[in-house]
Amino acid sequence: MAFMVKSMVGGQLKNLTGGLGGEEKSEGEKSPAEAQGMTREEYEEYQRQLVEEKMERDAQFAQRKAERATVRSHFREKYRLPKNETDDNQIQLVGGDVELPKELAKMIEQDNEEEEEKNSVIGQLSNIQNLDLDSLKDKASATLEDLKQSAEKCSVM
Repeated sequence: MAFMVKSMVGGQLKNLTGGLGGEEKSEGEKSPAEAQGMTREEYEEYQRQLVEEKMERDAQFAQRKAERATVRSHFREKYRLPKNETDDNQIQLVGGDVELPKELAKMIEQDNEEEEEKNSVIGQLSNIQNLDLDSLKDKASATLEDLKQSAEKCSVM
């Protein structure tokens, strides 16, 4: 009699609850591999590939962060600013030997060239206001030509 009551009430109860507690597997209870239409081995290989790709992306990201930290530390040294430990840590995480990208290396090289040019005598003269370098160069070349001509006319030489 208990069986008969259970089957009558249980069936009605399953219909009302939508079979939430049932032992039967429905489409929502498939394994992740079955849900994506793969075999278990294919799914495991897919997961391994995802992990490898993530590791590669993380390594590239760390490399870029170290490159940026190298540039920042270069400018800190150049302008005599205090060092930043996070930059040093990022460089050490990658292995300590960071090669700058070509564009950043060119920027630094151009910056160094500009700095050297500013430190030269002509660079210092260009900083003086109301000074026309072109006319100064013309006068200097004219003076040199005059000296050469006078040296040619000189009987002692």
